[in-house]
Amino acid sequence: MKIRILTLLALLFILVTDLGPIPTVSLICLYAVIFRPPWFKRLVDEIYR
Repeated sequence: MKIRILTLLALLFILVTDLGPIPTVSLICLYAVIFRPPWFKRLVDEIYR
């Protein structure tokens, strides 16, 4: 349950910062798709566990 709350807070933070001139969400998604970092896989596994 803790990981879901942290993920929600991180997504809310990204949402707020995305209102600025730099498109943060698209850059993070592009990074996750191209490089497939280990933390992203662990995060997805932890959320769906």
